[in-house]
Amino acid sequence: MSENELLLIEQAQGVMAITLNRPKVNAFNKELILALREALKQAEHDARVRCIQIGGAGRVFSGGQDLGEFLQGGISYREHLLHTYNPLILQLRALEKPILAAINGPVSGAALGVVLACDLRIASDQARFVVGFNGIGLAPDSAVSLLLPALIGLGRATEFTFTNASISAEQALAWGLVTRVVPADELGQQANAWAVELARGPLRAMGLTKRAFNKAVLRNLSEVLDYEAHIQEVARQSSEHQEGVSAFLEKRPPKYI
Repeated sequence: MSENELLLIEQAQGVMAITLNRPKVNAFNKELILALREALKQAEHDARVRCIQIGGAGRVFSGGQDLGEFLQGGISYREHLLHTYNPLILQLRALEKPILAAINGPVSGAALGVVLACDLRIASDQARFVVGFNGIGLAPDSAVSLLLPALIGLGRATEFTFTNASISAEQALAWGLVTRVVPADELGQQANAWAVELARGPLRAMGLTKRAFNKAVLRNLSEVLDYEAHIQEVARQSSEHQEGVSAFLEKRPPKYI
């Protein structure tokens, strides 16, 4: 196992297990995104790696974007997305090896986009899913606007984006957001067993299948990501976003009227 302050990486039986390791809630900042992209690049070019497993340390998979990175002001959300989440999402979809998300706990915001861009999702019964963006006066990014409706339907995606309510692990399973839910204390073992099983499969055929699915279902992914970046920059400049961030930092409900 190799370890630094951002990622834990372990490789065995054809599986590269990548664990987000940024306490307290594994929130993404630029450094963590770049570290994850580099790990995925290594996995892509290492013939010994036949499956990638992505999880989170502690009780939270990831709280999404670290808002502290934006509090300095003057940051273009469009430029940020174009250099961080957009290439990460495209990389996850283009990597022709199976990617399994092992979701140990809550996941929200941009981290939800990362999870949805993975090929398969196994969740702890303690996991929950929050879209998050509208809660701070923003629109979905990180391909959430495409991937969430594709998996659970436009109506459900709209409701849980507008209300910012959480989706339980059981509901996520029923709707197809995840494909397996297991007891929390069994997640590591069962996720690893599934990843090893995937690693023993026909890698070339799975890669071509992923390419075909991208063509059939996600052919406009790059265009959607670019448009999300545009919309997010519009949202950044709104009074709603300023109020949403203030409310988040002050731990109070936002007042939009």
